[in-house]
Amino acid sequence: MTYLERARQTLEAIRSEHRYRELPQHGLSNVIDFSSNDYLGLATDPQVVEALKRATRVGSGGARLLGGRYREDALLENELAEWLGRERALLFSSGYLAGAGTIPVLAELVETILSDQYNHACLIDGIRLARTPHSIYEHATLPPVGRSKSLLVVSESIFGMDGDAIDPTALLGCLREQDVLLLDEAHALGIAGPQGAGLARALGDPRIIILGTLSKALGSLGGFVAGPATVIELLVNRARSFIFDTALPPSLVLASRIALLLTRRADERRERLRANAARLCAALRPMTEPVPSSVEGPIVSVLLGSEERALRVSEELWKRRIFVPAIRPPTVPPGTSRLRITIRADHTLEQVDMLAEELRRCVATS
Repeated sequence: MTYLERARQTLEAIRSEHRYRELPQHGLSNVIDFSSNDYLGLATDPQVVEALKRATRVGSGGARLLGGRYREDALLENELAEWLGRERALLFSSGYLAGAGTIPVLAELVETILSDQYNHACLIDGIRLARTPHSIYEHATLPPVGRSKSLLVVSESIFGMDGDAIDPTALLGCLREQDVLLLDEAHALGIAGPQGAGLARALGDPRIIILGTLSKALGSLGGFVAGPATVIELLVNRARSFIFDTALPPSLVLASRIALLLTRRADERRERLRANAARLCAALRPMTEPVPSSVEGPIVSVLLGSEERALRVSEELWKRRIFVPAIRPPTVPPGTSRLRITIRADHTLEQVDMLAEELRRCVATS
């Protein structure tokens, strides 16, 4: 049997489980999009778009330690650190690479890793790349106390699939002086905390390392890590996904700086987003499927159970010009396939009401 025959067999097995994925050939211009992570609507903001028009070159020319050296990088890193209340920040070309590259470096400083069972793939892959023993703890619980080994605890603050949040203060309270917490604030930044600076903004503890992204609420591209200057210096010297990766184009970094400035002033957008999310949850609550009783962030998940049912409801919504993707294993555990709804500040009340009404109909007939 050739490798292509094995590949075809694997694809057939994926199809039989209703987990097959393919790249869409259609855009989203003619539908109401409840999938994008552009939570504040900044990806199309005229001031952010104008920053890209000022570009005088396309690529950065190389890794930051080689040819990719631009003033905009240092300026954005300083602005991110100040926003989050950290000593320094370091840009990566994506949030995924920031997580996958940072964890193996931090793992060298501790004896074991503890990871929330619902953590994002970039965190899971970073743990797999580390040569440090690790274990998974039950979602949103606190690690056990009374341990002797030093820990790296890895958790999201607002989780990307369920939309629920943990209490960073309680999690930090479980740590000892020799422990460290890597907190992924990707879905909280821009949304929660003063000036949208996340759930950990008030916690100035040096044991907290913040992982963030520019590609969600800021509407741009890239990732970053923020924390003590010593940690950032170590990442510059040891994080492979920083050292060997081409730097972000300076035009995108400039656009991110404008987006960050707008994010810090976006209290009205944040209020609209929260109002939209609360309105949707209130409308969906009579359904039998679990819906959060309160919304900490922009994500509302409607659990549908099987892959087939989630696909069927998603397809029916698409026929009604509403795009809500079906999320299936391995992204979520078996038996918890769902619709993952992302609410944005630029959704209108009419669009939110239409989604709730059509979703109730589709679920009832699925």
